[in-house]
Amino acid sequence: MRHGRSVLALVLTLVVVSGGLVVTTGSPAQAAVSCSGTVTYSRTYGPGELTIFYNSSNGGTNSACFYHKGAAYGVSAPTYVRAYRCTERSGEGQPCTIAVSSSADSGNYAYYAGPRGVTGAANYCVAAIGYIDWQGYRYQISSGRQGC
Repeated sequence: MRHGRSVLALVLTLVVVSGGLVVTTGSPAQAAVSCSGTVTYSRTYGPGELTIFYNSSNGGTNSACFYHKGAAYGVSAPTYVRAYRCTERSGEGQPCTIAVSSSADSGNYAYYAGPRGVTGAANYCVAAIGYIDWQGYRYQISSGRQGC
C-alpha cells in the first residue's frame, strides 16, 4: 500500500509541474507587459489613477495599470483596467476605434489592476480605460487616443 501512495504522489507532482510549465510557456506575450516603461499618459481622478506605459519590445508594447491613490491605497475595492490599440495613427485625445483589445483585469484589489497591454502598437494610437468603485461611486478614467 505504501508503494501505491508513492506512485500517486509522484503522478500528482508531475501533473502539477507539467501544468505549471504549460501555463508558463503558454503566454509569452504577457511577459513583455508590465507596469513599467516610459509613461505616455497618466491621469488621476478621485482615488484612482490610470497610467499607460510604452516599451519598444514586440513592435511597440503599451500597457495600462489603474492605481489606488490616497485613502483607497491599500484598501481592497473593485478595480478594472483594459488597454486598446486603435486603428488611428493621429488625433491624440480623440475617441479610439478599437483594432485590438487586451483582456480586462477586474477584481477586488488593494493597490492596482493590471498590467494589461497590447503589442504591435508602434505608429498607432493606443487607449485605456480603468475604474475603481469607492465609497458608493465609480471613479472611471478613459484616456482617449494616446501615443499618436
